[in-house]
Amino acid sequence: MFQSVEEVQQRFREARYIASRRVATVVYLAARMGRPVLIEGPAGVGKTELAKTLSDVTGRRLIRLQCYEGLDEGKALYEWKYAKQLLYTQLLRERIGELIADAPSLPEAVGKIAGQEDAFFSFRFLSPRPLLQAILADEPVVLLVDEIDKAEPEFEAFLLEVLSDFQVSVPELGTVRAKHIPLVVLTSNNARELSDGLKRRCLHLFIDFPPPADELAIIRLKVPEVPAELAKAVVNAVQKIRAMDLRKLPSVSESLDWARSLVILNAQELDPAIVESTLSMLVKHEKDLERVRGALDKVLAE
Repeated sequence: MFQSVEEVQQRFREARYIASRRVATVVYLAARMGRPVLIEGPAGVGKTELAKTLSDVTGRRLIRLQCYEGLDEGKALYEWKYAKQLLYTQLLRERIGELIADAPSLPEAVGKIAGQEDAFFSFRFLSPRPLLQAILADEPVVLLVDEIDKAEPEFEAFLLEVLSDFQVSVPELGTVRAKHIPLVVLTSNNARELSDGLKRRCLHLFIDFPPPADELAIIRLKVPEVPAELAKAVVNAVQKIRAMDLRKLPSVSESLDWARSLVILNAQELDPAIVESTLSMLVKHEKDLERVRGALDKVLAE
């Protein structure tokens, strides 16, 4: 898959993702050791994009489990296609009638039907959800468990069990083991503290807002049409805004959106008028907007 850390960096860059040596090292070790990667950090710094890029450069299909409050193992693993089961029951009712025709009593008729339940509780009627899709996949895949911090601790404990053995139990079918161990990436925006058990199971990576030089490289790579001086001005302004006491600091994805909007508007430099009219691309809360507008002179100062 990867022969060196340098190869990870090169292939990621070819896929338009700038991976620092620290990031590339964790990816390389995870691939070689078969360990999940837990990526923590602020929203919008490239955690999910890393998993997508890993899928791209390895040629593996990406299977994504988006976590949310109330997610349980049933929603993450599988569900039965009850409508299809009912349809088949209706279509086969004559055959079922023949099966129980000679049953002398109701309990014996029920017993005969129960003896055929495997016909209706089989993979034919199973709808796999992301975790089971990754386990059943005929080829190696990348499994992205996105924003695990939004799920309850109970689901986290269940997920830890799955990641330990890469097998799950379906009561009607028995234990299902992974055909291929997937590359697993978990992301967290630090909405809550994750368990020590999960962190022990994973290789840990923290991705923070990039330093100016790295953010400039990201903008030039992702928005190549932005003029060089304008790109520098964008990075300078974003870095100053992040130093302010705001409810939500601008993410890398938002700085990219801002750069794209400036290109669309044919801006050649950052002046108060263009910043004022496009600032909402970067700052998303009204009180934050007011605070940044009040400090535009400092934000735009070189």
